[in-house]
Amino acid sequence: METKHSDISRRQFMSAAITAIGSLISAAVGVPAIAYIVGPALKKQTDDWVRLGALGKVEVGSPTLFKTTVERQTGWINAQMEISAYVLTEDGQTFIAMSSICTHLGCRVRWVPDQGKFFCPCHAGVYSKDGSVISGPPPRPLDRFETKIENGVLHVRSGA
Repeated sequence: METKHSDISRRQFMSAAITAIGSLISAAVGVPAIAYIVGPALKKQTDDWVRLGALGKVEVGSPTLFKTTVERQTGWINAQMEISAYVLTEDGQTFIAMSSICTHLGCRVRWVPDQGKFFCPCHAGVYSKDGSVISGPPPRPLDRFETKIENGVLHVRSGA
C-alpha cells in the first residue's frame, strides 16, 4: 500500500498565510470601528428627570424662572445644555413648568411682573401668565414640561 503525500508549494503556503494575517488585521480594526459608528444608534434613549429646585422658591400666582445645566450625549458627542423653565402655581399644590423659549423663532421670553405677561423681545410676541398666546407671531403657546415632585423638589422631564 502506497500513501500519497499532498505537497503544498511555497506559493500556496504564503498565499494562505497572507490571507489569514490580513483577515485577522481586518477583524481587529473593523469590529471596533463598526462598534464605534453603530454603537450610539443602538443606545436606548431615556427620558431623564432634571432637578429644577425646591418648591419653596416658587411664588404663588407668579411664574418663577428656574435654570439648570445638564450634560447630554448625542451620538459620541457630549455637550452641556441649559434648561430654563418658568414654573407657575396658583394654589401651591399643582405646578406648571413652561419653556422660556418663544415658539415663533426660539428667542428667550421674559416675565414682566408689573404687566403680568411674558414678552418676546425679537418680534413682539406676548404670552399670558399660563403661556398662552395673547398677540404677535407665535404660532402656539409656550411649550410645557411634564413635572413631578419628590421630597419637596420639583423635577421636569427632559427628553431631548
